Amino acid sequence: MIIRRLFLLGAVMLLTACLPVLGSIPQPKITSIEVHKADRVLKLLSYGIPIRRYDIDLGSQPVGPKRERGDGKTPEGKYHITHVNTQSRFTLSLGINYPNEEDLRISTAAGVDPGDDIFVHGLPNGYGSAVPDWTNGCMAVGNAEIKEIVSLVKLGTPITIYP
Repeated sequence: MIIRRLFLLGAVMLLTACLPVLGSIPQPKITSIEVHKADRVLKLLSYGIPIRRYDIDLGSQPVGPKRERGDGKTPEGKYHITHVNTQSRFTLSLGINYPNEEDLRISTAAGVDPGDDIFVHGLPNGYGSAVPDWTNGCMAVGNAEIKEIVSLVKLGTPITIYP
């Protein structure tokens, strides 16, 4: 009986000593982001392996690529994360480099303003939810999700937005 109690006490002490180490397990490096507009999904990948998956809302006119300011569309193509906005009206946000060179070429040829300020962001400050596809072309997740995404994604991370 005493041996059993000593064994249990030793096991508890060993596990307690390991807890700080377990809590500091490094997160996988996020090497890319994929957005699948048709599925309303954003994925964080580490060397091609999906690590996290988030449901998203898109622009108010989600079908097709963004071509001009005010069209309510979310861009499609290859971009990268440019900055973190901690003063966002949408909790936090990650900027992407829209318009890129291809977007500028297309909009210039069409004689239209391509727009700008496309982000992955949370919900509007003070709101707990939003109607589906409510953004001006951004990709929106919940507030807990954007906090996690910002903690995992580094500047320069490529983001590919698929139809």
